[in-house]
Amino acid sequence: MNHEDFDVHGLATYLHLTPQQVQRLADRGKIPGRKVAGQWRFSPAEIHQWLEHRIGLLTDDEDFAEMESQLKPKNATAGEISIAALLPDEAIQVPLVGRTRNSIVREIVEVAARTGWLWDTQAMIEAVLAREDMHPTALENGVALLHPRRPQPRILEQPFLAFGRTQSGIPFGGDTGTLTDCFFLICSVEDRGHLRTLARLSRLLAVPEFLPTLRELEDPSAIRKWIAEVEKGF
Repeated sequence: MNHEDFDVHGLATYLHLTPQQVQRLADRGKIPGRKVAGQWRFSPAEIHQWLEHRIGLLTDDEDFAEMESQLKPKNATAGEISIAALLPDEAIQVPLVGRTRNSIVREIVEVAARTGWLWDTQAMIEAVLAREDMHPTALENGVALLHPRRPQPRILEQPFLAFGRTQSGIPFGGDTGTLTDCFFLICSVEDRGHLRTLARLSRLLAVPEFLPTLRELEDPSAIRKWIAEVEKGF
């Protein structure tokens, strides 16, 4: 993402909206921005966080599908984001043995590093913990969607995911006090890809039968096969 501020037309292009829609959202305080010399300007970092928050509030499959479509570049030649394709067997660990937030983060990052696509584990650990300090990523369904505050292209060869599950839930700082046992680590190299992955993961988690079965599987190939099977229903 360009780190220069968006104007109305630039943000409209990024969000696949019309300039009039962006103008209305800004005028109504529905999107973070500020006026400079009477013109709206939008920080890419604030827009990224706003989109993350919007994804977190979605509950209906049609809403997730619309968000995925909105985030897909208009000139993209690639297909839809696939969680199964982003999650190699070597980046899956069941069980995770950590019992604290920090130990789990370290462990899942080390699992991700087994792919050879993560070049600096310590930098990733610190970035993920900094994001958790800002606001925990643990959800009320017992899943945490771990990720740095911003994508990390300098330490990643390509975007991918890691997954791990503890034998039983552990406290992970969520708002509801629910214990967390399933951990996805999102390793992204650019903002739009991160948001598309987050939207796709959230869509998976909204499928009623997805998590109960995921919690029963231990073999990495079986886990990937289950994820692929659910994604086919989209």
